[in-house]
Amino acid sequence: MAVKSYDKLFIGGKWVTPQGTGRIEVINPTTEQVIASVPDGTEADLDLAVAAAREAFDHGPWPRMAPAERGAVLKKVADLLAAEMSEMAELITTEMGAPLLFSHMGQVAAPMMVLNYYAELAATFKFDEVRAGVLGGDVLVAKEAVGVVGAITPWNVPLFLAVGKLAPALAAGCTVVLKPAPETPLDAFRLAELFEAAGLPEGVLSVVPAGREVAEYLVRHPQIDKISFTGSTIAGKKIGALCGESLKRFTLELGGKSAAIICDDADLAVSIETLLPNALMNNGQACIAQTRILAPTSRYDEVVDALCTAISEKWIVGDPMQMETGVGPLLAARQRDRVEGYIAKGREQGATVALGGGRPAGFDTGYYVEPTVFTGVKNDMVIAQEEIFGPVLSVIAYDSDAEAIAIANDSDFGLCGSVWTADNTRGLEIARQVRTGTYMVNSGMPFDFATPFGGFKNSGMGREFGPEGLEAFLEFKSITFPAGYSPAI
Repeated sequence: MAVKSYDKLFIGGKWVTPQGTGRIEVINPTTEQVIASVPDGTEADLDLAVAAAREAFDHGPWPRMAPAERGAVLKKVADLLAAEMSEMAELITTEMGAPLLFSHMGQVAAPMMVLNYYAELAATFKFDEVRAGVLGGDVLVAKEAVGVVGAITPWNVPLFLAVGKLAPALAAGCTVVLKPAPETPLDAFRLAELFEAAGLPEGVLSVVPAGREVAEYLVRHPQIDKISFTGSTIAGKKIGALCGESLKRFTLELGGKSAAIICDDADLAVSIETLLPNALMNNGQACIAQTRILAPTSRYDEVVDALCTAISEKWIVGDPMQMETGVGPLLAARQRDRVEGYIAKGREQGATVALGGGRPAGFDTGYYVEPTVFTGVKNDMVIAQEEIFGPVLSVIAYDSDAEAIAIANDSDFGLCGSVWTADNTRGLEIARQVRTGTYMVNSGMPFDFATPFGGFKNSGMGREFGPEGLEAFLEFKSITFPAGYSPAI
């Protein structure tokens, strides 16, 4: 497909000539060719963006509009996105290699749902609440926009993660400076064009793609009130520390190493088919991926056979622009090198490759790695403890529900997980004991946009989505009154 390059940055709702001369080249991971370029944002560009956001928040109409009016803008963006769903899906697949079916559903349809959800929530959410005070009079609890938000997003699900921050922040009345990953700036710029077309007031949104150094400048910026970050745990820890220095608000959505517990009574035909989209989604480049498969010793070989057969038959490696492709290329050569390094480490530590383990035949170009299944994995192995971010699964044996729960919890992460059993009550009992922010019981849906999403332990701090995701962009103010007076709201 024809891909558009950009010569200007979207700053404060206007297309502005960048302050620097650097360019970011976007590489198609299937062809390994440069497909477009955009300006490489600088600290000076961020200063302009933050100043525009500050002015719009302090003096502009957006925070002072009725929440339903802000929601109407979000709804308009959702409608505009729906009208070009196929084009946007193809753009994202071209940018970062996600299979086209996943791009349609996870990369575009999901952001549409999030925009529509917050459009509706903005109109019904209680930003003001009167409570009866313990000490006498009534108290008005007002929930007010936190201010200017710096949103930093990664490359793996770029549009979805950008919308997951923009929709609640804008519904709350905040203004936002979005710094998308330098690998995937094109969909972010297209999203900016949709917000512009939807009538978002000037100053409310800026989009400045840039590298890590400029991202750190955004985090440190004194005029930024909150940082919302999705990315690696290493980067998240640094951002949390930087925000702590100035007591800047922050939300961190970080890594995962989720475990899928397959119980001894599970119907493997159903369980494996439902599980695999959450294990191999987006070529394995997903924080919620179920990459540790916990199998009962009594059925271990059966589980391995079912996994390998299903992957071989249904998870076709190929051109991500084809709807039937299940696994496409990884983002970049460095990502392929990283995944191949983990595969080598698994072999070194004594695990056995039951499927895959190399580069697929017939692909001379593209950053491909075969879907790989390791057996004989112990939970203390590197491949079971560290986030690989590729199509690599580790099958770990256990002998009891208690041992499975212990293995699942024996991780620095706590983002997601699942259990597969013929008994939903048994599944719920297991779910309550696994320390993760979201969990699936015989379900293929890792989380729902109307509910909070986030992690325990090194998987992050704070929650996104649901009313909790909106409240993450609000400050709570309590206003007391004398006895006998109650404010009208």
